[in-house]
Amino acid sequence: MAIMERGNTQGARGQPQDESNATESEEAREHHHQSPVKERPGEGTAAALLDDPKTRRLLWRAGAGVAAGVVFWILAGWRIGLAAAVLAVVVDIVRRSRKDSTVTAWQKSSAAERRTEKQLRSLQRNGYLVLHARAVPRDDEGVSDGRIDHLVIGPSGVYAIDSEKWDKRLPVRTMSHLKLFHGPFNKKDRLDEARWEAQMASIILAEQVGFDVPVQPSVAIYGPSIPWKVMRVRDVDVYAGNRARAYLRRRPKILTESDVERIFQAAQEVLPPKYPD
Repeated sequence: MAIMERGNTQGARGQPQDESNATESEEAREHHHQSPVKERPGEGTAAALLDDPKTRRLLWRAGAGVAAGVVFWILAGWRIGLAAAVLAVVVDIVRRSRKDSTVTAWQKSSAAERRTEKQLRSLQRNGYLVLHARAVPRDDEGVSDGRIDHLVIGPSGVYAIDSEKWDKRLPVRTMSHLKLFHGPFNKKDRLDEARWEAQMASIILAEQVGFDVPVQPSVAIYGPSIPWKVMRVRDVDVYAGNRARAYLRRRPKILTESDVERIFQAAQEVLPPKYPD
């Protein structure tokens, strides 16, 4: 659970400078007699393209591929050089795709959240809608100490999924579906937190749409081996992170398409982004 610090996010606006009417008239006359500066053909277009981050990324990728190809061409021949150039481009694409996220705060540090987000994208064609990094509950300023990593709304219901990265060297085990351990550490507080977040979301959504909206909490764990497919512990579904997509598939349908859309629109309104851009 991340805690958002409140602060002033509005920048100070500049104040207009005082100018006399005489100065304004003089500047107007000077501007009137100035010859217009002509832009060279293509100059504005080229500058705009270079300012585009996507264009710069493509140019950098092409340059890296060409450089790698030239080096290996000189050392081992044109075939190896061509293969090296292609490999350099592929490696860069894969590296950047692993950092791709719709949540700016997750693009650098939150690998677990990005991996779950990537799995959930493919469920859109099955009628599932997803909101990431939503704050619960919401106070008067739209700030919250709680965060649902992935709120999934689809034909089989509503799910609050939290993505966790744990030390892979420590085993994960349960006791009587009531306790979850990661090595010697009892994860009761983490499960209770996930259940509380889902309960708050359920209450808030029900008030908005006018009917009950059960929200099932779950925790997707990355790192250690999980010796089961899905285990419900303290009313929270626990599973390996790479099973997030399978966890939602092949479940009975309980919501209509209109229900899904209505709940999704309500969630957008009453569960604000945890990290607003």
